[in-house]
Amino acid sequence: MKSQGQHWYSSSDKNCKVSFREKLLIIDSNLGVQDVENLKFLCIGLVPNKKLEKSSSASDVFEHLLAEDLLSEEDPFFLAELLYIIRQKKLLQHLNCTKEEVERLLPTRQRVSLFRNLLYELSEGIDSENLKDMIFLLKDSLPKTEMTSLSFLAFLEKQGKIDEDNLTCLEDLCKTVVPKLLRNIEKYKREKGNRATNGAPSLVSRGMQGASANTLNSETSTKRAAVYRMNRNHRGLCVIVNNHSFTSLKDRQGTHKDAEILSHVFQWLGFTVHIHNNVTKVEMEMVLQKQKCNPAHADGDCFVFCILTHGRFGAVYSSDEALIPIREIMSHFTALQCPRLAEKPKLFFIQACQGEEIQPSVSIEADALNPEQAPTSLQDSIPAEADFLLGLATVPGYVSFRHVEEGSWYIQSLCNHLKKLVPRHEDILSILTAVNDDVSRRVDKQGTKKQMPQPAFTLRKKLVFPVPLDALSL
Repeated sequence: MKSQGQHWYSSSDKNCKVSFREKLLIIDSNLGVQDVENLKFLCIGLVPNKKLEKSSSASDVFEHLLAEDLLSEEDPFFLAELLYIIRQKKLLQHLNCTKEEVERLLPTRQRVSLFRNLLYELSEGIDSENLKDMIFLLKDSLPKTEMTSLSFLAFLEKQGKIDEDNLTCLEDLCKTVVPKLLRNIEKYKREKGNRATNGAPSLVSRGMQGASANTLNSETSTKRAAVYRMNRNHRGLCVIVNNHSFTSLKDRQGTHKDAEILSHVFQWLGFTVHIHNNVTKVEMEMVLQKQKCNPAHADGDCFVFCILTHGRFGAVYSSDEALIPIREIMSHFTALQCPRLAEKPKLFFIQACQGEEIQPSVSIEADALNPEQAPTSLQDSIPAEADFLLGLATVPGYVSFRHVEEGSWYIQSLCNHLKKLVPRHEDILSILTAVNDDVSRRVDKQGTKKQMPQPAFTLRKKLVFPVPLDALSL
């Protein structure tokens, strides 16, 4: 590769970018329909899936790589890696590199994970007859749509039947239909084990090419962290309590937008959603008792409970204006009270102020009411046992904001980031960190009111939602 410092190309004039795009266009013209599908498959988790779905040509994919900072004229290595994987090595010349140079850099620059590499290799070894046999073996659990070997493997991944640490289903299928592919799986296991032992990165994130070895090893360690199981019969239940109207408190205009997007996103993630509107204290207790004893938890991976209402620190208001402590709500789902959810993640998202009311602007309202002195730690609201997460719209003592037409800053950001980052295999705490950053940058029309969400948790493992099928489909 022709390099100058960290660059593969030297930029001397304005025509350089045009020249680089011309090279991309030449590469595009030499790739067929199946090559484009292969590129899209390998980019899953690195490029937003909605963008991939709309890509009909290699140039479309390249445009997304440029937008995601995965490709540039100074550093086109990721494209070189993709071309190398799909066996279009002759096209590497247009990036001024050779296959030997790609092979030399792959151990430290690889972006496509070992697992996705394995799935791609296996897809190449599964012909149309093999695919029919595999589909026949899993007929009862497959959608009635035409599949390629790539989309078939992507579906197994989405359903949680396979992941980088669990290949049993895939091994059984290969053993029955294409035994020779078991060698690929064994090779993957060896390489994965070697990388874990040697601390080599299995996936280098965007912008990491200049990172130190310590940073890369830290990322690898994070990726090896234990992950909550997400492959039971169904994802779980999501309960939404949406309080709009109250006895004397101000109506919460725009809350229907939050309820709608929460319902949409968690259904997309595979949850069964139940919405309860304008819930009184007695009705809240009935909801909690019903959910605590719900037999559906036994076959679910996770439980989600969302509350949209007015509040003050450590507590939320029912529609008849009874103040209910958050800890009291969450305590219904401890291992003792709800054994079917033992050792499973229990997520609570609350859109309600937790402090002093602020005079709202015309289009922004606050979900706060006459606060009193309250406990000083948000952690006090969480039961003293593992596997809980509480996501609050604001830090203790402050208000949270809700647009009367568009919904609340926090819930809208939470749902948008779930849609964006779940397909990239981000864990829930990383997603909530991105939500914090997004909401903290928002201000009202006058530029005087800001908000900072805060999560508290006792999770023992990483929580990574499987990528929904419509996000994986190519």
